[in-house]
Formats: sequence, C-alpha cells, structure tokens
Amino acid sequence: MAAAAAASIRERQTVALKRMLNFNVPHVKNSTGEPVWKVLIYDRFGQDIISPLLSVKELRDMGITLHLLLHSDRDPIPDVPAVYFVMPTEENIDRMCQVFDQYLNFITLEDDMFVLCNQNKELVSYRAINRPDITDTEMETVMDTIVDSLFCFFVTLGAVPIIRCSRGTAAEMVAVKLDKKLRENLRDARNSLFTGDTLGAGQFSFQRPLLVLVDRNIDLATPLHHTWTYQALVHDVLDFHLNRVNLEESSGMENSPAGARPKRKNKKSYDLTPVDKFWQKHKGSPFPEVAESVQQELESYRAQEDEVKRLKSIMGLEGEDEGAISMLSDNTAKLTSAVSSLPELLEKKRLIDLHTNVATAVLEHIKARKLDVYFEYEEKIMSKTTLDKSLLDIISDPDAGTPEDKMRLFLIYYISAQQAPSEADLEQYKKALTDAGCNLNPLQYIKQWKAFAKMASAPTSYGNTTAKPMGLLSRVMNTGSQFVMEGVKNLVLKQQNLPVTRILDNLMEMKSNPETDDYRYFDPKMLRGNDSSVPRNKNPFQEAIVFVVGGGNYIEYQNLVDYIKGKQGKHILYGCSELFNATQFIKQLSQLGQK
Repeated sequence: MAAAAAASIRERQTVALKRMLNFNVPHVKNSTGEPVWKVLIYDRFGQDIISPLLSVKELRDMGITLHLLLHSDRDPIPDVPAVYFVMPTEENIDRMCQVFDQYLNFITLEDDMFVLCNQNKELVSYRAINRPDITDTEMETVMDTIVDSLFCFFVTLGAVPIIRCSRGTAAEMVAVKLDKKLRENLRDARNSLFTGDTLGAGQFSFQRPLLVLVDRNIDLATPLHHTWTYQALVHDVLDFHLNRVNLEESSGMENSPAGARPKRKNKKSYDLTPVDKFWQKHKGSPFPEVAESVQQELESYRAQEDEVKRLKSIMGLEGEDEGAISMLSDNTAKLTSAVSSLPELLEKKRLIDLHTNVATAVLEHIKARKLDVYFEYEEKIMSKTTLDKSLLDIISDPDAGTPEDKMRLFLIYYISAQQAPSEADLEQYKKALTDAGCNLNPLQYIKQWKAFAKMASAPTSYGNTTAKPMGLLSRVMNTGSQFVMEGVKNLVLKQQNLPVTRILDNLMEMKSNPETDDYRYFDPKMLRGNDSSVPRNKNPFQEAIVFVVGGGNYIEYQNLVDYIKGKQGKHILYGCSELFNATQFIKQLSQLGQK
C-alpha cells in the first residue's frame, strides 16, 4: 500500500504533463534516443500549472528548446513541432488552430496539496461565492468552474471518489454537479476517462478515495490566525506565490555620500521546492526550531569550508566560477572525487544562504509586529483558555503589530466568542480599532455572517490545548548566532485538530458525530443517483481528499499533515479553490462588508 501511495498527485500531474510534451505518448526516462526538439506555447494558465512542477532544465530534457507565451510576438519557426498548452477560450483558439484536451486544469503545489487556479482566481473566490447580490446564473458559472477543475483532478488521479458534503452550502452545490459530471463520464463506457490506461495503476487501486467537500464558512477564524510554522509564516508575511518567495534586500545607505539618492532595493526570488531537503524537512516546523536548524547547518558547513577551498584549488577554481566545474575532464582520481564532492557542498551552501535570507526576513516581521504575542493570544482565544491580558490592551498598544494584525485578532475573538460582546463593549472595541487605524468593513461583514449563520450560540470549537511557551532556545541565543531571538517567545505547538481536520476525521473513520452525521453521501458509480446521507461504505477510508470551497491556507494544510502522521498507511490530499493568506482574506471580507 505504501509503495502504491508513492504516486502522489504531484507525480501524477507531472507524468501527465510529460506525456503531453511528448505528443501524448508516455515519456520513458531512460530511452537512449534524442528527444524530439519542439517549442512549448502556453498562456498564463498553462504557465501556472507547469511552473511548480517542471524546471527549465527538465523542459530542456523533454526537448523543449523554447517556451513562449501564446500572445507574445514571435517570429515563425519553420519545421519545428509545437505543443500548445492553453485554456480553450475563443481568444486563444483564434490564436491557434487545434486543441488537444488535457485534463490538467489545477495547480499542484505539494505532493499532497493542490489549488484550482491562480489566474482569474477572483472568479471562484470567497467573495465571489458570498456576494449578497450574486445572481443564480453567476453562481452556476462559479460552481461549474470549480467542478471542471475537480473533474480534471480526479481524471489525473485515475479514481472515482465517494463524495461527502455539508448541506445548504456552496460545497453541496459542487458535490451535486461533480457527482453528475463523473456519472455522465462513467456512463459512456467507450469514452470514459476512468477506464483502461489512466496513467498506470491508480494510487487508490485497493479502495476508492473519500472526497470531503467543505465550505469556508464552517471556519473563518483559521485563515485569519497568526501562525508559527515556517511555510505558513512565509506565506503570511512574505510575497510567496506558486512555491516562489520574492524578497526585497535593502542595499543600505552606509557608504552613500550625504544628499545622495538611496540605493535601489534588490529583489531576489527563491524557489522553495521538494528538491530542497531543508524545506521539505522544516516547512511544518515551529519557527524557532527552523532558526536553530539553519544555524546548525551553517556551522556544519563552516567546518567543511576548508574542504571546499581545497577542492576548488585541485580543480583550479580559485574564484566562484562554479559553472566551470562541469566543463572539467575527470583525468585523475583526485579530480574525480573533487568533481563529485564540490557541487554537493556548493549546493548545500546555496540552500543555507537561501534559508538564512528567508528566515531572517520572517524574523524581522515577527519582531517588528510581535507576532509571537498575537499567535499565543489567538491560540488561547480559540482554545477557550484564560487570557492573561485584556484584548483592549493589545489593540491599544502602538508597538504591537499593524492595524491589520489588530483586526485579525479582534475578528478571531468575535468569531470564537460563545456570546457576542454587548453593544456597549462592541462600541468600545470599535473605537479602539479605529484609533489604531483599522478599517472596520471586515467586522461589518462578520457581524452579518454571524447573525445569518446563527453562530452565536454554537461557535466552532478549536480544541482545548494551546501553545506552550518554553524557555528560550539557548543555542539560538548564542551571540554568534545569525538569528538573535531575544524578546521572541519560543512557543512549542501542541497538536490540536482544526474544524476541517475534525470533519475529515469523523468521515474518514466513519465516526458518528452531530457535526457530520447530516453530511450528504454521493457515489457516482451507483447506477441511480439517490439523495441519501446513509453511507453504503461501512469501513474506514485509507485515502481522502479534503477540498475547501471558498479558499484554503497553509495552516489548515499543515494541521492535516500533522494529523495523518499518526495514522499508519493512511493518506490525505488537501485542495482549495484558491490559496490565500490573511491579508488577501481580510481584503475580501472588507469588500463584502462595504456599505
């Protein structure tokens, strides 16, 4: 089972892409023949799908000598085949003459995580689904867009799921449409995409997967939560997009003569991908652990620095021209060993530099905005722990966070409160928020949402454990450390299941729970679709996909990853219509709350 499960959705989508780039013939890795040289033409949608999966080098290995945007101006290239990977829009089709359908319209960011779109994501955003003035026709279009991408996802997975969803939500509309689309495809036996060779043996060949469709409205607090794990922090405080982080490096004013214009900031981009072993190991770790690990890696590299110098001198590379390494011939055993060891050491150094820069940028935000204080306080609110400090004090503290940080904290308090604050208290909070420079539109929307959902009496519970402060890491406090964590709390996370994880656990393990007993049940393989909430399947599921209609985030993803670690032989994939951080989510709430 473990071996079968190795074919992650990332691998499956990569195989499907490589097959397409090989003119829809399976791509064989070790074939000795030269690849067919070709040009790849894509639109922005195609570019977003390819970029997290295939590097420029991998494209070159597939015979792609040139990759261009469809609508860019270019000269004709005679006698060279081209692969077009574009959305079948009228505008695109006018630009070319023939389309071969590929069911790849989703973006895989991790082995176990995907999003539906990046371009035009506002069309399927939380705001689009929850607009009070949305027409039925517009809602149908949004749902069809989501369903088309989910259908592509299951074609790539090569599996027909059993679907569960909450009633009376956008998730239910998606479930009904997806069930119908899968059913129609299965009915046409000759053209069904789920029979015969669906890209090799399915990952789910032993048992069908469970698809749990949930609506973002079941938990609005988590996307606003300040976080403490590396990947989620990078997404929250930096410009992190399709696995690439963009940093601004200030080049400083130190040596500028008086009156000179300040130097321009350099922009640096780093790809945080599965090839990066440090990222794979630590993306889900609490930040202080990450800072300590970068420091340890740096020290271990420094111990090898003399070895790097020695290897460089053997190879006649006194400078930093690492590109020349691959040009050298292996004429002696000594040189051969240098050729194999040096690139590995230099790659190690590159990753250390990358994470030193990224982690330093994150640490600057934590310190400047007191993000550790926010994280700890929100954890206490969400787990109903006694608060050691008044909410008004934090909102009124000019040194604690940005206006947006304060708004996020207050919204979490408001959403999680057993009882809504009295009008008099609310006015006091609103005044403090306004004085702190906050825009109150998001609160306006959450008030309407809470009244509409009648959530005041039964707010979502977030578990009853909380982050525990620990003594500061002595190692990270060393004066020689890159990361001076002074004044930053070292909070150690305790595992607690967020609402989405809890719903998944109930449905995957077939537990009876008032929260999920009413969930609808669809089996697209049943001849007659029946509206039943009685599951036919009585056994716990081994594989599940959780999909959040209305947008997801890395906090929820990490919570699911941590949950499944304790379940041997079980696998989860997390998907969402769009991936947003708190800033992007607050913006949508603000637009919804405008008068």
